[in-house]
Amino acid sequence: MKFRRITVDPHQMGGVPCVRGLRIPVATIVAMVADGMSEAEILRAYPDLEPEDIREALRYAAEAVQERELPLVPAP
Repeated sequence: MKFRRITVDPHQMGGVPCVRGLRIPVATIVAMVADGMSEAEILRAYPDLEPEDIREALRYAAEAVQERELPLVPAP
């Protein structure tokens, strides 16, 4: 999968994945969605974002999680 809206620059934001070089980390967008914010609320908070930026950030995060194994702790 190719990501056209996600940038990684070692000289910007410590190399964390951001949206279109805007210094808005993918993790920030994912956290906002996880906190229940709507697309409209996220776009109001970050006016430079576009709706497709949010969707691509979520796709990027989903792809990143699929590529590694996460240890699961058994339920008590």
